[in-house]
Amino acid sequence: MSTEKVTEEEISDLVDRFYAKVQVDPEIGPIFNALVKDWPEHLAKLKNFWSTVMLTTGRYKGDPMMTHLQIPLPLEPSHFTVWLGLFAETAHEVMTPEHAASIIARSERIAVNFKAGLAYTRPSFAEAELLNR
Repeated sequence: MSTEKVTEEEISDLVDRFYAKVQVDPEIGPIFNALVKDWPEHLAKLKNFWSTVMLTTGRYKGDPMMTHLQIPLPLEPSHFTVWLGLFAETAHEVMTPEHAASIIARSERIAVNFKAGLAYTRPSFAEAELLNR
């Protein structure tokens, strides 16, 4: 197995292509489009986030959990399923299989944490999560 890391170029390409899909997705697109007022700024922030997650660059300085907990729109477990599916699809399109597997695994762990936070703070999310099992 190679020890080569995901590259900044792969991260940038992934974020750009993935969020282009998100913006037009019928289920999660309306949520993102209602919340994101400046897409270029948002994409730059997410490139910094994934660079920090995958390459430990430290460029991202935010609190992604708090950001997601403060979303005023209803979030459902199915939204995470759609997000993860689009993310995995796009990762496989733009990365080597090993790099795609690595970033997909990280995204899945992050999603588990976000869903746990939402379930703790929003009883309706917890109920929907239980119904989806």
